[in-house]
Amino acid sequence: MARLLIVHHTPSPATAELFDAVVNGASDPQITGVEVVRRPALGATVPDVLSADAIVLGTPANIGYMSGAMKHFFDQIYYPVLDTTKGLPYGLYVHGNLGTEGAVKAVHDIATGLGWEAASPVVTTTGQPEAKELEACYELGAVLAATIM
Repeated sequence: MARLLIVHHTPSPATAELFDAVVNGASDPQITGVEVVRRPALGATVPDVLSADAIVLGTPANIGYMSGAMKHFFDQIYYPVLDTTKGLPYGLYVHGNLGTEGAVKAVHDIATGLGWEAASPVVTTTGQPEAKELEACYELGAVLAATIM
C-alpha cells in the first residue's frame, strides 16, 4: 500500500481547518490503496519520511518564516534522507496572519535541496480560511494521494 505522510504544525483553529481539509482530500473515497499517515512536525521522524511515497507539509507563517516546529522537522531529517528521497512528490499549505511568502520560499528551498518534486500548487491563506482555500487544501490532499495511488 502506498503511504502519504502529512507533516504539520497546527497551533491554531485556522491551521486546523486547513489540515482537516487536506486529510479529507487525501482520504477521498475515490482514492484507494493509500494509507494516510499524520504526524505533528515535532514528532515526525526519519523512518516516517523514508517510508513515505509522497508528503504534504503544513505550517503557519511565523514572522515571515515557517514555524520553528517545521524547521525542527527539516533539521532532524535533512541529511539522513538526502540521498534516498530524491524525487519524492510533495505539497505545501501555509497559513499566515500577514504574509506567507517567506515561509513558502523557505520550505521550497529546503525541499529543492532534498530533491523533492512539487506535485501540486502551494496553498496559501491569510486570516480566517475561506471556502476556496479549504477546497484548495482538499484538492492538495487528493492530488498527492492520487499521485501515488
